[in-house]
Amino acid sequence: MLVSYAAPGVVWADDIYTASDPLPREKISLPTERIPLPGVLGEIEKQSDGTFSYATPPQDSEAIPPVSVTVRNRAPSDLERQTPVKFSPAGRTVAATKMADTSPGAEATAGVNASVNGYISDRESGETLLAANVALLEINRGASTNNSGYYTITNIPPGTYTLVATYIGYQRYEQEITLEEGENRRINIALAPKSLQLDELVVRSQAEEEEQKDIGRAHISTQLIKELPAVLTPDVFRSVQLLPGVKAASDFSSGLYIRGGSPDQTLILLDETTVYNPSHFFGLFSTFNPDAVKDVQLYKGGYPAKYGGRIGSVLTIYNKDGNRNETGGTASIGMLASRASIEGPYKYGSYMLAVRRSTIEPVLRLVEDAPETFYFYDINGKLNFDISENDRLSLAFYSGTDVISWPIFEDAVIDLNYGNQTVSAQWRKIISDKLFSTVTATGSRYFNEPQFQFAGTSFESENNVRDGSLKADLEYIPNEHHTVSVGFWGGAMTLRLQELFDKEYAFDRELYSRYASAYLQEQWKPSDRWMATGGLRINAFSKGSYLRLAPRLSVEHRPAENIRIQAAYGRYNQFLALMTNEAFSGFDTWMTTAEDVPPSYGDQFSLGLKTIPFSSYGFDVEFYYRTMRDLFELDPFVGDNAGLDYAEQFRFGKGYAYGMEVFLEKQVGRLSGFVGYTFGITRRKFPGFNVNLPDEPRRGRFYPPKYDRTHDMNIVANYRLSQRWSVSAVFNYSTGQAYTDPQGRTQFSNLPWGSSNRDAFVIGSMNSSRLPPYHRMDLSFSRSGRFFSLGDAEWQFQLINLYNRSNIWFYNYDFDENPVEREDVSMLPTLPAISYTVHF
Repeated sequence: MLVSYAAPGVVWADDIYTASDPLPREKISLPTERIPLPGVLGEIEKQSDGTFSYATPPQDSEAIPPVSVTVRNRAPSDLERQTPVKFSPAGRTVAATKMADTSPGAEATAGVNASVNGYISDRESGETLLAANVALLEINRGASTNNSGYYTITNIPPGTYTLVATYIGYQRYEQEITLEEGENRRINIALAPKSLQLDELVVRSQAEEEEQKDIGRAHISTQLIKELPAVLTPDVFRSVQLLPGVKAASDFSSGLYIRGGSPDQTLILLDETTVYNPSHFFGLFSTFNPDAVKDVQLYKGGYPAKYGGRIGSVLTIYNKDGNRNETGGTASIGMLASRASIEGPYKYGSYMLAVRRSTIEPVLRLVEDAPETFYFYDINGKLNFDISENDRLSLAFYSGTDVISWPIFEDAVIDLNYGNQTVSAQWRKIISDKLFSTVTATGSRYFNEPQFQFAGTSFESENNVRDGSLKADLEYIPNEHHTVSVGFWGGAMTLRLQELFDKEYAFDRELYSRYASAYLQEQWKPSDRWMATGGLRINAFSKGSYLRLAPRLSVEHRPAENIRIQAAYGRYNQFLALMTNEAFSGFDTWMTTAEDVPPSYGDQFSLGLKTIPFSSYGFDVEFYYRTMRDLFELDPFVGDNAGLDYAEQFRFGKGYAYGMEVFLEKQVGRLSGFVGYTFGITRRKFPGFNVNLPDEPRRGRFYPPKYDRTHDMNIVANYRLSQRWSVSAVFNYSTGQAYTDPQGRTQFSNLPWGSSNRDAFVIGSMNSSRLPPYHRMDLSFSRSGRFFSLGDAEWQFQLINLYNRSNIWFYNYDFDENPVEREDVSMLPTLPAISYTVHF
């Protein structure tokens, strides 16, 4: 092997050395530390029969990151990606030339360039993979798949390249391709999942290990959701709550409190459809069946112009398309719920159907004062139709319901019936190698129908949300420096609230509104080290005739190969608010803006640093600050809203939040997991609330909401014990919940207007006291095996709250005693759980 090489900045050698023997394929092991290029080439000479020849020796200052090099009958691409050198072999002839100029404007002098595009999918199931990375190594050009699993690389000079695709948890894909002038090559890539190799040692360059992550964005794998210890059943929201910046109100709440925001400030999308109440079992866990879910992405803040309608964050969930290669499914039996799913191909595409139902009823019969009736169910389905190579249609639906009947006293019964239904139809089209479009029609319904029976008197309530919409998105990629996105989302929604007392209407109101939004966004990459994404979104809401502009901007700089510095700003608007009980989500009621009820809005600022400090590790730090203006909620001082105008029922306030998030992650190897820490502060203020006595009564003071947590830390670890056994552990620690402490009581007796004693209480400032710190550890063991000859199977054994920490949920005060007695009401004790899952 003879190579002619010259250092940058000098005349390149024209000498070409030839030999007749073919070059053997060899794997070269290099030192793991960063070493100069002469050392790299010298080490290759020692481990092979080749010789390097230089016109001018390389400089020692040209340090090369750790790489693995395969010597074969083509260019050693790992070295090419680390140097401005292109190796061109011909048999045993290897010459060195300068890399092509890929700076902005360079393509203007070239001929008609080529492009490559296609879908990236799982080789076993055919499921498209979202946010997978694909690149051409020789010119250091690449892209990530969009939410449909589609990628495109345009403006490629004709030539021979190495096409590489990577995705966490999958084997690296590599293919040599030759592109002609003007060629538009469709290459659909199927990645193979990594098989379990306990002693496997993978050596890759740092650039290959980096996952595409925007500021404030997190990706949660469905495999992690199923492996983590969970309260009786795997849950999407419980897994999301482990991320920095995301908090839980209690063990009994799956609500997402993200960067100081309440749950209604997070937009939740299932296959592009809004879900208004994503909870089951009094809010204990979410409505999303992990067997049906393909991808979960969270934008904690600073999200792009494509999304809107909430002032906080966005959670996007995509259901599986269904196995395109073979029919299969799963069946799982658990203590709280059991699940079953089936998926497979058919003549025109694929399908998926998943069901889940509670199985806790036999256990409840053994519990005193338990509900007489309790069950919930979920049904998820998806049907895909491949019209042509460039056109795909999909139809997805979801339906979930909770039914509860609970006699709370001898002559009092609560009946609850609430749930969600969604449907979406999407058309995805590859218009050209540079233009991709999606058109989606959605429908969503949330219903909540509680009934109370007390001593023969009934109280009934009905809260319904119906939402239908149409959205369209276009993505245009003219070249490697620009990506332009434009879209529209419009629809109509109806909110209906009825209250009946003893079969007579006490309140009946229906709110109808049309809404529309449009956005324009461009991502600009002037060089490999800089990227800027700017966008503008316009929002319109007919109820109150509101029109709002929302600019967005994010910037990323790479001072080094493994360091990314990011900053983002955005203005966000919200036209809905959720009236909810933090302890129980069964009575959630959505309200909307109207005349004299302006929409909420806020600004978000983020600054982040993302790096790969060691092989297979990721380390992120983010700082955020956000404002919340024109927050509206029902006024607690309005006793009877009968006869009041709609706007007179509300009070209006503001808030702010700021904090820091730290995230250390290890994604591959026998031991994997992450450590997340959050320092966060959030405050609210409403006129006439939390008032200092000498102050003006309508002034009010800032106070922490109940979900404010100054410190929050989560440690997640997964360890593969053997080919069959694995163990997972989760540890949580957080500052105690804020609450208002009663500080004294004055009792009045012998009052002229009544015979009973009356109490007057002295309380501290709003939520100025704290419950004890919260901490808990959960443990899970999994054993894989076979279910006879029918398929793979897995046992899962869990211990929730391993050391039986008595975490305080709230204090209960008995005012019949003198002095007043306080009782601790605790959350979950130690709970064992077991489940069995079969894959067929």
